[in-house]
Amino acid sequence: MMRSAMQLVHHGLLCLTAFLASTSVFSNDASSRTVGIQAVSAQYLLGLGTGDITGPVVETNMMGYASLSQVDTGLHMRQRSRAFIVADASNPSNRVVFINADIAMGDTGVRRSIVSALSSQFPGLYTNENIALSSTHQHSGVGGYLEDLLPQITALGYVKEAADAIVNGTILAVQRAHESLAPGKLSVGNTTVLDGNRNRSPSAYLANPADERARYEFDQDKDFTLLRFDDASGSARGFLSFYAVHGTSIYENNTLVSSDNKGMAAYLYEASVEPDAMPGKATFVAGFAQSNVGDTSPNTLGAFCESPGQPWDGQPCDFDHSTCGNRTEDCHGRGPGFRISDFESNRIIAQHQVDGAKTLMSQPLTEVTGPVKWVHTYMNMSFRQFTLPNGTTVQTCPPAMGFSFAGGTTDGPGAFDFIQGDNSSNPQNPFWEIVKGAVTPLPTKEQIDCQFPKPILLNTGFAHFPYEWSPSTVDIQMLRIGQFVILVMPGELTTMSGRRLREAVRAKLISEGVLGDEAYVVIAGPANTYAHYVATREEYSVQRYEGASTIFGQWTLDSYIDKYSSLVSFLSPTATGQPESDPAPPEQTSKAISLQTPVVFDAAGLGHDFGDVLTDVRTSSPYAAGEAVIATFVGANPRNNLRLEQTFLSVDQLVNGEWKAVRSDSHPSTTYQWTRTSTILGTSTVNITWVIEDGTPSGTYRLAYFGDSKPLIGNISPFVGHSSNFTIS
Repeated sequence: MMRSAMQLVHHGLLCLTAFLASTSVFSNDASSRTVGIQAVSAQYLLGLGTGDITGPVVETNMMGYASLSQVDTGLHMRQRSRAFIVADASNPSNRVVFINADIAMGDTGVRRSIVSALSSQFPGLYTNENIALSSTHQHSGVGGYLEDLLPQITALGYVKEAADAIVNGTILAVQRAHESLAPGKLSVGNTTVLDGNRNRSPSAYLANPADERARYEFDQDKDFTLLRFDDASGSARGFLSFYAVHGTSIYENNTLVSSDNKGMAAYLYEASVEPDAMPGKATFVAGFAQSNVGDTSPNTLGAFCESPGQPWDGQPCDFDHSTCGNRTEDCHGRGPGFRISDFESNRIIAQHQVDGAKTLMSQPLTEVTGPVKWVHTYMNMSFRQFTLPNGTTVQTCPPAMGFSFAGGTTDGPGAFDFIQGDNSSNPQNPFWEIVKGAVTPLPTKEQIDCQFPKPILLNTGFAHFPYEWSPSTVDIQMLRIGQFVILVMPGELTTMSGRRLREAVRAKLISEGVLGDEAYVVIAGPANTYAHYVATREEYSVQRYEGASTIFGQWTLDSYIDKYSSLVSFLSPTATGQPESDPAPPEQTSKAISLQTPVVFDAAGLGHDFGDVLTDVRTSSPYAAGEAVIATFVGANPRNNLRLEQTFLSVDQLVNGEWKAVRSDSHPSTTYQWTRTSTILGTSTVNITWVIEDGTPSGTYRLAYFGDSKPLIGNISPFVGHSSNFTIS
């Protein structure tokens, strides 16, 4: 579009301002970096950026369902981090960074590495206190990146390549956001998204007081809150939204790395704004962040028994225990696209969130004004004593997982004879009472009493070999951007837990005069540290999965309410410093154990070269929309090169005699699947599939495969393979 001369001048001033804000032009100290931007008439400097964080897409356990058999075999969509920086234009050293990563949960070790790199590169600007690492809580990503032992078990230990990809891609996202800093304005609003979630533990929710439940229309939060980022001229640069729905649209039997419904929503929205940009390359950044996700499910049709030959086949699962014939394995939640595929369900749930975002982005929102503040501290939850508002002294406990933790959920059922909703002091199976002491130390009477009524299966707070199984110390963090306050949570709050925490902190913000009735309070997480679930005390007593996974005992939520509420004064415009803190959790990455074997070598096989086509596309007749174009190539292990910020495949279109890439491995219409055909011989194949979308232009196309082979001796080498040309009519 043509711009007037005044617009060009204005654009030049913005670029100059961003340059001065993001570089140390005059010296290396943080204060000098404010030179040249004091006079700009904008309240905030805004920066947005995206980075590729996709780890090994084959031979690595996936994170979320904790299923030993869920080992990745390829790629559906890449994982990404999206970074949002907000700085006070009048004092740009006052800034916060919110990172929304397509990972299952935040992690202490990953965050430590991110903070270390950014604080070294930008001293005085990005610190342990003002960087928040939140997750979309998706369950289709690469695993093995967490620092504690318990979530490493199914991944056969720590996977350094997965952690490094998250760290390096997130750093790149923040760097890009920093480089894009420019004056702008923020606005906030909320709408209702009715069909995007469902409560997967309604029997536990019903344990909450009737008068409290009567205040809410639904047993799930349906609010969709959006913080809009505009440039100085009022044009949208992106947004950060908050909505509670589990990243479990794609089922446990999937082995293609993906980003589930929130990653899909980000792709759909960004593609609608910049349809010609490749995924991850758009300048518009759409953030779909997670909220109080604990008891939510995207499987909105409900949970049903899949038990062929049994009388209960096709019937709803048992309401209290989510069982079928007294067993959990056959009870599965169904998404809205159940009759088609879980990938269709994923698209539908994503689209509901996109529609909510478009509703808000198309209407006037409330302007955000006020200072940029933050507060961060560490809290040791092991036997933490505190006083309730009624004067009673209570305490939290060292971490422990209950029996119902092993029962799983309707999104991912457990195994053996574990069930949800059993708080009996009698063991579900005496066998597990005998063997559990061989896994983690048997609990002391003090721990049993503290965790009551949870029957303890894994006493992880007392398991220290070969390193810590679960975190005892958690990050407590809040970010304030004007009247918008983000509670950065180290766990998965249930619906009612989130409501209580938001309400308590908002009331404290108002009563202490930090904010007025205009205060917006949202929850983001699981972030920074993964401390599992946070159920209400009443839900804890029921001991469904969420209660059994509330690792610090029945007073966990109240401890968080106590701590977050006590810190609101640090968000006051006149507040200085940071609060006292418990010691940071110990570094464990250096102790990490990994049983994942490296790539030994690749071989093309007799008579073949890497990239050779084994099964070609159809050339005898044109393809049409809805058809799948498939080609199989002589492959090599993609662990040799993660191709971050690149692609393992492309769909190329012949345009004016030249090939132009029009699809990559991040488009939901493509899949990349790798198969090891012989471990001894080192051979493998790669299947590339493209399902042609409606509206695809007619013309000549080809599939391209980008790989990297590792010889037994020598260096890894890149190669390319191409299918034959095919046509679309």
